[in-house]
Amino acid sequence: MGMDASTRNIGAHLRQRLESYAGKPIVYEYGRVVSTGDGIVRIDGLSHSRNGELIAFDGGLYGMAMDLELGKVGAVLLNGINEMRVDSRARSTGRVVEVPVGEALLGRVIDPLGIPLDGLPLHVETYRAIEQPAPTILDRQNVNEPLQTGLLAIDSMIPIGKGQRELIIGDRQTGKTTVAMDCILNQRGKEVLCVYVAIGQKISTVSKLYEQLRAASAMDYTVLVVATASDCAAMQYIAPYAGCAIAEAFMHQGRDVLIVYDDLSKHAVAYRAMSLLLKRSPGREAYPGDVFYLHSRLLERAAHLSDALGGGSMTALPIVETMAGDISAYIPTNVISITDGQIYLETELFHAGVRPAVNVGLSVSRVGGAAQRQAMRKVAGSLRLTLAQYRELQIFAQFGSDIDPATKKLLDYGDRLTETLKQHQHSPLSLSEQVGLLLAVTGGALGEIPIKSVRAFNAELLKHLNGVCRIPLGEIERTGLLSDGGRAAIEKAIADCVRRFKAV
Repeated sequence: MGMDASTRNIGAHLRQRLESYAGKPIVYEYGRVVSTGDGIVRIDGLSHSRNGELIAFDGGLYGMAMDLELGKVGAVLLNGINEMRVDSRARSTGRVVEVPVGEALLGRVIDPLGIPLDGLPLHVETYRAIEQPAPTILDRQNVNEPLQTGLLAIDSMIPIGKGQRELIIGDRQTGKTTVAMDCILNQRGKEVLCVYVAIGQKISTVSKLYEQLRAASAMDYTVLVVATASDCAAMQYIAPYAGCAIAEAFMHQGRDVLIVYDDLSKHAVAYRAMSLLLKRSPGREAYPGDVFYLHSRLLERAAHLSDALGGGSMTALPIVETMAGDISAYIPTNVISITDGQIYLETELFHAGVRPAVNVGLSVSRVGGAAQRQAMRKVAGSLRLTLAQYRELQIFAQFGSDIDPATKKLLDYGDRLTETLKQHQHSPLSLSEQVGLLLAVTGGALGEIPIKSVRAFNAELLKHLNGVCRIPLGEIERTGLLSDGGRAAIEKAIADCVRRFKAV
């Protein structure tokens, strides 16, 4: 039986990498395959192998050492799962799994080993081991610069800072990937590079995502690392670490990077499959005991480096899928405890037309106002509390017909606020536009606009502000500050727009 093309590609790529190492003559250690099945290989010998080491087999097959026992090694195959035979010869390479890094990757689609999936050649000289220790406490500085997502609901109430780890969590089909995609699209022109890691997704989904990024000219600053659902568990397992190594290389150059892991639930499932096949003891939900360490050692690598190390940052947006909204399941609770906050997307809100479907009560940013511009802090002060109260009152208002005036006022305000926070996908807002919309809703200007017309009014308002308030809006974009004069000019423009809108 002949090897398929992907097996040959991976084998040729890894062989070429190993042959490129110059230096002293190497003494190889050989072993023998004693059993193989389901992508797991047991090898006799190789007593000097280390964890994560690349192991070469006859016929251009490669594996990664995962179990080190006395006189035996357990390895997972990276290619040729069906081609491996008992009694094949195994050779330790002395190298751990590496991935190419650098500028040449921008705009490219690669697999976790750095092999191009877009049909174009890749010329890279620098490689980096996929597993690296996280920066120490002294290597870091505070998360104090905002990373604008372009989504009003998130930038105003759940702000994300450069170097933060913010979890996006929710059931399937609630818009998790869309939120991450909007964050990537909003980085255009902001000197932030992006790495998107697709773990266990359908090839058609990744292809659609690539086309969307390309159409929006976002691939110019983005790298796609892809391990599809048809790839073996080992490739899905190393995918996020490979993406992290690529982002880390940019961070150490003093650049700002955004990395999306989509999603860590599938990553944990791939690791569980490998662990059970390696006969490791199962724990809760059949996951191995070190499944927490699996994600903590990945997410701890996100940081805002100290000025002495160049001041670069890596912001991580891990995605986790829940089942029936159960955020107290094993993997969700693990990742929630590692990250600096979570954006919880709710199915009920999504179906009610509130998109992005952010549940403000369960979402939190543990960095918060420290990573928010002064202009946004000024206008978004009590927004979260008000919206949480509104959602609570909404439930009670369904049952009672007699509502006192104060409650009715809060419900009306909440309705208009909810309409303002709704946003079409792939249409991010700038900081100054967000400030303008929030000034309109918090200042009570929308009180005279019927609820069903709020979104149409907001679209008109943005056009009007960009026309007559260019100077104050430009000042907000440039400095992040909202001066009294700027605020007065924007509020006057809002009042004019309300009059014009009502007159139509």
